[in-house]
Amino acid sequence: MERQISVGEGLLAKPYQNYGTTSDCGDTASLPSMRNSSGSDATTAVVFSTLVAVSGSFCYGIAVGYSSPAEAGIMEDLGLSIAAYSVFGSIMTIGGMLGAILSGKIADIFGRRNVMWLSELICTLGWLAIAFAKDALWLDSGRLLIGFGAGIISYVIPIYVAEISPKDFRGVFTAFHQLMNTFGCSLAYFFGNVIPWRVLALIGVIPCVLQLIGLFFIPESPRWLVKIGKEKEFETTLQNLRGKGADISQEAAEIRDHIEISQKHSEARLLNLFQRRYANSLIIGVGLMLLQQFGGASAMAYYTISIFEKAGASGSIGSRGIAIIQIPAVITGVLLMDKAGRKPLLMISACGMAFGCFFIGLSFYLKEVKNMNDAAHILVLVGFMGCSVFNSIGLAGIPFVIMSEIFPINVKASAGSLVILICWSCSWIVTYTFNFMMQWSSAGTFFIFSGIGFLTVLFVAKIVPETKGRTLEEIQDSIITSFAGLR
Repeated sequence: MERQISVGEGLLAKPYQNYGTTSDCGDTASLPSMRNSSGSDATTAVVFSTLVAVSGSFCYGIAVGYSSPAEAGIMEDLGLSIAAYSVFGSIMTIGGMLGAILSGKIADIFGRRNVMWLSELICTLGWLAIAFAKDALWLDSGRLLIGFGAGIISYVIPIYVAEISPKDFRGVFTAFHQLMNTFGCSLAYFFGNVIPWRVLALIGVIPCVLQLIGLFFIPESPRWLVKIGKEKEFETTLQNLRGKGADISQEAAEIRDHIEISQKHSEARLLNLFQRRYANSLIIGVGLMLLQQFGGASAMAYYTISIFEKAGASGSIGSRGIAIIQIPAVITGVLLMDKAGRKPLLMISACGMAFGCFFIGLSFYLKEVKNMNDAAHILVLVGFMGCSVFNSIGLAGIPFVIMSEIFPINVKASAGSLVILICWSCSWIVTYTFNFMMQWSSAGTFFIFSGIGFLTVLFVAKIVPETKGRTLEEIQDSIITSFAGLR
């Protein structure tokens, strides 16, 4: 196994060492960086590594937004029925589940960087299969491959970015995963309306190729390196990430001590994850993903146009407005992540989603009331815009940030895979059952989503810890200690 890891690790090591150890570029005194009030630096190495990593998030976003604008062109060119196209749209979720199951384990065996390389290679093959598809089999195969790669991306990118970032910038950089996801989705929507679906699929290849190239110039996660016993590489990588002149002795000691303590416990298989000492972390991670998905965000993303049209409003105007407004909303969330904190943003986001869903439900109720159609149209627009804004600033991305922070490294693979699997599984449940729920009661469906939103506020207030400005080791120790104190 040692030989296998060394080969994978050596794939990208040399280009990065040349990049990070150059006498001028390695020194934070001469290197452009971001500095906060506490003196923590986010060096060019960290910024560049984050941008390369979240190129995969951009690819994921394009995949999420692809099926809506491509629907008419694909059905016409390949003669697909509505049922056949529904399979194409939903099979990505199945691929995501499969990718989630394997993501944590392979990231622990081969390293975060090499697994990102694998996921982008798989996504590239998927996009090419769609772009040159002659029938439904090629379409579905390509979409399944993209879903598999996206399932891996959902885990490994937030984990990698959290593990390389300074504690005072970790929230901002990890939130870039959701920011680039949103950019990709919006790009697919706007360009998908004016270019052929095959060309749009080829555009999806671009961020994949950019990341495949960029991965040759970024480091492996220092925490993963020390976990597998690569002490020399660990110190070199951490020094390069923090800057040549930075004192890394305290951070390095904390990382070593925490991993040493974690590895005294069993290297977690799935069943070992359910030990009492990990209960709080598991409740927080799984609970946030369950509430995020059952709050209706995925259903609204997949069925935006049909919801507007069913409420009697313009689907094209509404969906374009959503695509535009969510970008500045996500940027606002990213900028506030390490200032306001994760917990306040989550509570504000969940509360806004709850009221937004309530307004949408009320619009469907008023639609059936005589002379209230105009009010219903206004309410559905206000409610949907509100849901988009408030979801973007918190619930869309922060659960992934917190997931990357709360699990000790010896259980991170199993726990991360489980949390991402639950996320994808719940997404499939909600998107599959949504149309049936709407047939039962359109107003009732959104009132249920609203109730879950208010439940999310209570869950965050009572259970979710604030992780802003703390090292990963401090966060994980405090969660375990807090649980021990409750026993």
